[in-house]
Amino acid sequence: QVQLVASGGGVVQAGDSLRLSCAASGRTFSSSALGWFRQAPGKEREFVAAISWSAGSTYFADSVRGRVTISRDNAKNTGFLQMNSLKSEDTALYFCALGIYSSRSEDYQYWGQGTQVTVSS
Repeated sequence: QVQLVASGGGVVQAGDSLRLSCAASGRTFSSSALGWFRQAPGKEREFVAAISWSAGSTYFADSVRGRVTISRDNAKNTGFLQMNSLKSEDTALYFCALGIYSSRSEDYQYWGQGTQVTVSS
């Protein structure tokens, strides 16, 4: 059984930075791609970033490219999403997920519970 726990969210001001973490249990983490998605109130869940199992490839949504980095530590079963220059439109519930390297949510099999990011302008 794989469990993902996302943390690191909070209330920040526009321009601030946050580092989200995703801690995974089980052996699946090191062999799976890690994706981050977000869902704002009244909107559909959208892709934010993904990193391949080896960390050799990364991919970002246009809305965050240049402001966000994604990384992982397979030895610690943990992934990270570093978000800089936060904007009010980044306000959402952020989810981490494990699956196939993709920007599509349906390609990810395991999901965390989400961590809230609120950016005040």
